[in-house]
Amino acid sequence: MSQLPGSSPYVATTRWVLLALAVVIFLAALWFIRGILLLILAAIILVILFTTPVRSLVKRGVPHGWATLISVVLVVTVVAVLIAIVLPSLTAQFGTLLGDTVPRGIDELITRFEDPQLQEQFAFLADLNLQDTINALGSQLASAVSQIGASVLPVLGGVANTLLSILIVVFLSMYFLSDPNMHQEGLVRLLPVWYRERARGIIREIDATLRGWLRATLASMIFAGIATGVLLALLGIEQAIALGVLAGILSFIPNFGPIIALIPSIAAGIVETPDNVLWIIVIIYGVSFVQSQIITPILVSDTIKIPPVLILLGQIIAGVFFGFLGIMLAVPMTAILTVLVKEIYVKDILGDSEAFAPTTTFRDEILADEA
Repeated sequence: MSQLPGSSPYVATTRWVLLALAVVIFLAALWFIRGILLLILAAIILVILFTTPVRSLVKRGVPHGWATLISVVLVVTVVAVLIAIVLPSLTAQFGTLLGDTVPRGIDELITRFEDPQLQEQFAFLADLNLQDTINALGSQLASAVSQIGASVLPVLGGVANTLLSILIVVFLSMYFLSDPNMHQEGLVRLLPVWYRERARGIIREIDATLRGWLRATLASMIFAGIATGVLLALLGIEQAIALGVLAGILSFIPNFGPIIALIPSIAAGIVETPDNVLWIIVIIYGVSFVQSQIITPILVSDTIKIPPVLILLGQIIAGVFFGFLGIMLAVPMTAILTVLVKEIYVKDILGDSEAFAPTTTFRDEILADEA
């Protein structure tokens, strides 16, 4: 007896085909708006930074609107005061570092590598065009900075892209901060009714994970900046403060940040204290090791555990698909994917709710703030 078109095998096949087509269309749409999605993630991270004092004030009875305004004014004021105090000397040091010390150090490095006696001892140096290598590296760094915005609005120039991307992140964060529950509920309502409460729990898990990661990252960045600046100052580097600030900022990018910070530090060392260049390398990577292997694991051990190899793979994949901004945001993206895999695939689809042991007090404290 022949099957009718409306019978179950035909319907099931049609559903699977339509589902596969929908997934392909959805992934293609995500690909085309990937730059916007990264900016949204950056805005969410900025919102998390602001909502920490907001929630503290709300718990003390301050209305949410006033708490938001006070927190924004407080953060902006603190940043402005720090800039007013540090910026003059920092600007002078960066001006000397980038305008004089680094170029002189690079010239000295090239001169040493082109020494005939050194090339006679190490034959491979004769085939190494250090000048071209440095020029290519500088071009790649400049291109990487411009790519932060180029993936969003390619019709504008690189600098304009970057500035516009920053403005987009700031305005998005302000909108999210004004009423975070409304935006969360809008996302939840796109899901089936029976799964909405579960989705709210997953969103709380993601928020707790990102909040713990951000706290740990900011603390480790401060450590990296202070430790690098102090140790370089002890070696006699005049631009130690500027190099420390640079190392602290770049430590936001695991694995690749210390490599970038090493270049101006070595250049300054070659000019000012040539005998201590090896110690400069030890300082940069020593501080990075303490930061990544001791401080950060201690601070995030209660919220998220991501193997270092997974972070590195995440950075490589994010760099290929999203460019420099993807490398910068690879850790929070990996953290979000880890939570989604754990909660949706392992627990909901596989039904293995015992796969992950209950987390400890620090995460519970963050989740308590969510309530």
